[in-house]
Amino acid sequence: MTDALSLLPVTLAEGAVNPLAFKLLSYGTAIVVTLGLFALLATLVWPKIIAGLDERYAKIKSEIDAAEKARHEAESAQKKFEDKLRQAQEEATRTIADAQAMARKVAEDLRAKNDAELTEMKTRALADIQSAREAAVKELNDHAVSLAATMASKILRREVSAADQSRLVTESLAELSRARN
Repeated sequence: MTDALSLLPVTLAEGAVNPLAFKLLSYGTAIVVTLGLFALLATLVWPKIIAGLDERYAKIKSEIDAAEKARHEAESAQKKFEDKLRQAQEEATRTIADAQAMARKVAEDLRAKNDAELTEMKTRALADIQSAREAAVKELNDHAVSLAATMASKILRREVSAADQSRLVTESLAELSRARN
């Protein structure tokens, strides 16, 4: 094996320092400076960086917690809103059903009242027609009796008494009733 120094293309002049030569003082100083720097960083810088990172972590965690809480509150509010909306829809449905039932009842009451009024009017009209008919028949009978009495008195050439007129009316009405049947 060849020596590692012989492989170096650099030729060292006499009196020149070999960069690969081990010097305890240089390495020791470097180690002490590095450890000192590490201690200085560990005591002064790293706590501030770690504290900043902890604060950032705490802030992010609190924001996440707040967002989660807000999401839960929003879900709760949405659920309450949906419940109230459902209740309002049910109440509206009940109100509409009640209004329809009331409208049907009012319509039935009006129909019954109108039917009763129509029946009453029909009854009154039939009674009026019947009484008018009876009055017309009576008037016709009275006129017929009067005419018959006048004719009888002319035929008999005498005055027909009230009793005779009454008897003639009764007989005429009996004949008229028999003729109808």
